[in-house]
Amino acid sequence: MAGNTLIIVESAAKAKTIGKFLGKNYRIKASVGHVKDLPKSKLGIDTEKDFEPQYITIRGKGEVLKEIKDESGKADRVLLATDPDREGEAIAWHLQKAIKIPDGAKCRIEFNEITKDAVKNAIKKARPIDMNRVNAQQARRILDRLLGYNLSPLLWSKIRKGLSAGRVQSVALRIICEREEEINNFQPVEYWTMEALVDDSKKNSFNARVSMYKNERLEIKSEAQKDGIERDLKKARLKVGKVEQKEKRKRANPPFITSTMQQEASKRLNFYAKRTMRVAQELYEGLSLGKEGTVGLITYLRTDSTRIAGGAQVEALEFINSVYGPEYAPGQPNEYKTRKSAQDAHEAIRPTSVYRTPQTVKDYLSRDQYRLYKLIWDRYVASQMTPAIFDTLAVDIKAGEYLLKASSSRLKFPGYKKVYNDSEEEEIKNPIPDLKEGQTAKLLEIKSEQHFTQPPPRFTEASLVKLLEEKNIGRPSTYAPIIDTILRRNYVERQNKNFAPTELGIIVADLLKDNFTNIVGVEFTAQMEEELDQVAEGNMEWRQVVRDFYEPFSSDLEKAQALLEKIEIKDEEAGKDCVLCGRPMLIKYGRFGKFLACSGFPECRHTESLNEEVGVNCPLCQGSIVALRSKKGRRFYGCSNYPECSFRSWNKPTGEKCPECGDAVVEKAAKGKNPKLVCQNPNCSYVKETQ
Repeated sequence: MAGNTLIIVESAAKAKTIGKFLGKNYRIKASVGHVKDLPKSKLGIDTEKDFEPQYITIRGKGEVLKEIKDESGKADRVLLATDPDREGEAIAWHLQKAIKIPDGAKCRIEFNEITKDAVKNAIKKARPIDMNRVNAQQARRILDRLLGYNLSPLLWSKIRKGLSAGRVQSVALRIICEREEEINNFQPVEYWTMEALVDDSKKNSFNARVSMYKNERLEIKSEAQKDGIERDLKKARLKVGKVEQKEKRKRANPPFITSTMQQEASKRLNFYAKRTMRVAQELYEGLSLGKEGTVGLITYLRTDSTRIAGGAQVEALEFINSVYGPEYAPGQPNEYKTRKSAQDAHEAIRPTSVYRTPQTVKDYLSRDQYRLYKLIWDRYVASQMTPAIFDTLAVDIKAGEYLLKASSSRLKFPGYKKVYNDSEEEEIKNPIPDLKEGQTAKLLEIKSEQHFTQPPPRFTEASLVKLLEEKNIGRPSTYAPIIDTILRRNYVERQNKNFAPTELGIIVADLLKDNFTNIVGVEFTAQMEEELDQVAEGNMEWRQVVRDFYEPFSSDLEKAQALLEKIEIKDEEAGKDCVLCGRPMLIKYGRFGKFLACSGFPECRHTESLNEEVGVNCPLCQGSIVALRSKKGRRFYGCSNYPECSFRSWNKPTGEKCPECGDAVVEKAAKGKNPKLVCQNPNCSYVKETQ
């Protein structure tokens, strides 16, 4: 008999889901996140008393905490079911203290998925609060507060009010700025590629790359060198060398961890990290599935482990065997290595039941929920399937002292690609005839192409998250807030989905790099994460970690305050005057990007939106098309004659009218390809490919 049990969770959605599983002896309350934190109005850390934190009840949480205390007084037992991570452990600890649960009491439960069985099993395995995990979270919070509340005033006094610096966000900003510097300093280098059209003397032709000269890799660096190679090849006798046929197996990628989910959602669904995490949270906390009731659809979304529970693997193999056939189900469950620096506290992200296929739950989900759930489900099921098998053929063609290489591949058995078709291994469409070593061949044509080396690309959200993970900077739960912060502070801006640093961002990054080398150092930040992991495992004392950081930091801070001069950032003039007072308008940065403000501020407070013209006329009234921002910061296009003209489009207009229906033709981006020109009328099928 459970008695009268109160279970405290973090969110109302989770409370609702769990409430459906448990009987009348259980009551569920939500803390709605943290109830205690450091005060916003001051540092809140006593550096003279070994960094003792001064926690207070978060503003607005007094009533929530009172309700929880009242309910706990009526309960025979209180269980703290906050999220199964360090943050959740700290929230549980604050709740334990607030409602006076004795130290060492078995009041903490955690579950990786919100399903009936998982919750009931967790209740049977209640444990005391893990103070090592709490202390790791405390150390992170205190480090971030010490840095932010000391560095931000420095930035205000030396650059501009309203700026901020964070322990991990500053490293991310530095990475973006250094990539921009690489791009600006890049010097392109010329190179050529050569491909030969070869005949087997039976009128069966195929393509071969000119790849080696005198048994060394051939690098063609000039047109003159290319011309010389062409002359040599035209004189040479072609002879077939090694012919190698192989069967190549391509194993599926592991199931998602937080970072890979964010990367793939960015690439495939065009989701920003913040959107991905919001939708994943909804899937985890539970949704109503009609007669089945409310259930969590995925396991915990903040994880760095590719591990899968044994029962889930067995279920997946049974499903694959019955739906796709035994040839798609491996004899033993697939296992994947988790990187060394991973905490490995939770499973990979997977559906709570593989039998809840995307199609069976589609009618109960929003469009975003369905698309992300399908991505997670597909990736997980594929990870438990047999490899894809390719038949490959590689042929060497000798031409004097040159070597030409031809290759082709054909998908023989789809394996996991039946469910999740990644692009890491694709068929090479180059039919090669049946060749024998030593037979002669004929050169039909040489195709040469000039290229120039390209600078490294700017970071996209996906590539930045990937690098942060590889360098052990931050943790899965921090990637989305990091990106959101540097965007909101106008340190970087999105340009065609790529991150470009602003002038302000470059100035801040340079100041931090020149005066606080460790803080914005990739190695230092990664080492700090490792030390926090050691605290969580009970191998380091959290106050010592903070001491080791604070002593050199406070010394650097003193020097910077004394030696740094104020950096003046002049606002760019907009080239127009204020309509109210006649003074010049300036380009300023706000929450949603650039805007215009009168230089006479604060006497004159006139502002205007900054309408960036895109160089085409409105297809409806011939006014100028301008780029605008929605309330959520999303870019869209509209006519400058609004509200007289109502033209609006998420896609960039071309200024042309559709030849079929007369509506506007717009550019629609296609992943990895040139944009298509399409009619924006949803009932018109006009499409034109671009070169």
